[in-house]
Amino acid sequence: MRYLPGEPQQLPGNRTSLAGYAARHFRFEVKEGVATLTLDRPERKNPLTFDSYAELRDLFRELAYADDIKAIVIAGAGENFCSGGDVHDIIGPLTRLDMPGLLAFTRMTGDLVKAMRACPQPIVAAIDGVCAGAGAILALASDIRLGTARSKTAFLFTRVGLAGCDMGACAILPRIIGQGRASELLYTGRSMGGDEAERWGFFNRLAAPESLLAEAQQFAGQLASGPTFAHGMTKKMLHQEWSMSVDEAIEAEAQAQAICMATNDFHRAYHAFVAKQKPEFEGD
Repeated sequence: MRYLPGEPQQLPGNRTSLAGYAARHFRFEVKEGVATLTLDRPERKNPLTFDSYAELRDLFRELAYADDIKAIVIAGAGENFCSGGDVHDIIGPLTRLDMPGLLAFTRMTGDLVKAMRACPQPIVAAIDGVCAGAGAILALASDIRLGTARSKTAFLFTRVGLAGCDMGACAILPRIIGQGRASELLYTGRSMGGDEAERWGFFNRLAAPESLLAEAQQFAGQLASGPTFAHGMTKKMLHQEWSMSVDEAIEAEAQAQAICMATNDFHRAYHAFVAKQKPEFEGD
């Protein structure tokens, strides 16, 4: 089936193939079940625009139905991850919008984070150089973060007269690095270096700049070869249990695990164990 560049291919059963998706505002490549999404404006440190925000939101929504993608890597071209909203393409126009227009924009950016958290595939962020503002939120909304020692992550909203509570930062960041550390970063807008980010738990680990993307793709590849249905369930429960009591979480996990026990992947794992072989998961 032929389809227009930038549009997903519709398959039977409301499923979508994104292997041939031609992105308009960033690079998007798929190899062996791993999609690599690269913000590609290196001359400006890969800032976001109104259009790239919207396309990212729509793409992550589509990924919930993409059987051919098992894990995602998000990275920036050149030596930086993302400098946040483009000063000329976003910040300037925002100063001329009325309140309904401003609220439409802030809800749209928040919808991107919702889409990233709702898509079942694990997202691995490869973070080098500048990771600021909305770029820091993209990293925050990912599941795994690999960084470099030279990276600088800054939730710099207060530096431009805005609150630190942007795109879910006040809800998500304290859960990753703790309330006190998150408060410091969100109040001051200061940069967090790579070593500090790893020590505080924001980065899972550090890599050399020249090997960062390859390590992120390798990590994503390992996840893609695993029980992807179970990974999706794990991601869903990690997200949903934030607002549950312990008793509610235990019951929710009982139901989730029972569903996973009914999958073919669970049976494959058992038979492979009995045969002393490595299981080959298929995500069903």
